Amino acid sequence: MSEEYEYDDEAEEFYAIRPNKTQIKKDMAVLFALSEEMSELPAGQLKTLELPEIINKAVIEVSGMPHKGARKRLLKFITSQLHKIDLEPILEKLSRIKNKSAHAVREHHAVERWRDRLISDGNDALMALLAEQPQADRQVLRQLSRNAQKEAEAGKPPKSSRQLYRQLKLLFQVEGELDDESEFEDEQEID
Repeated sequence: MSEEYEYDDEAEEFYAIRPNKTQIKKDMAVLFALSEEMSELPAGQLKTLELPEIINKAVIEVSGMPHKGARKRLLKFITSQLHKIDLEPILEKLSRIKNKSAHAVREHHAVERWRDRLISDGNDALMALLAEQPQADRQVLRQLSRNAQKEAEAGKPPKSSRQLYRQLKLLFQVEGELDDESEFEDEQEID
């Protein structure tokens, strides 16, 4: 025997590294919850996620199903398909959708608070609003708040209150669009 081919008595041992079953189950549970969350989205929002065709069809199908066994099986199928793709862009788009919804709720509550404040406090609230929103139409807001006060006192339907709400909503939407444009300009300057 030559020295080149010497046999080492101590053979190396190789062990297969098994995936952690608990971690796999946790990951799949997260994907299952994501599947359920996507099934609750309206069709327009679902389209913005730009899912692969097979997943998109399954999510649309599962959204109309009752909460029974077939729904759960289809959700498991969606989960297995999600496991095969890169989820980062989908999760990012989903978080944007959630943020828009939360922003809309906050905006709605802010508009309602201002409407109620304008009706109850009158000119004091109007001056505070104009200090915050100088582009607001003073005459329109004053007239609508006065009419809403009169309607409330007389017990009439709140027609002017609704119009005041619409006017304030437009005012706050314009402000929100201006804020979005300034953020977009800031992002472009950074790039």
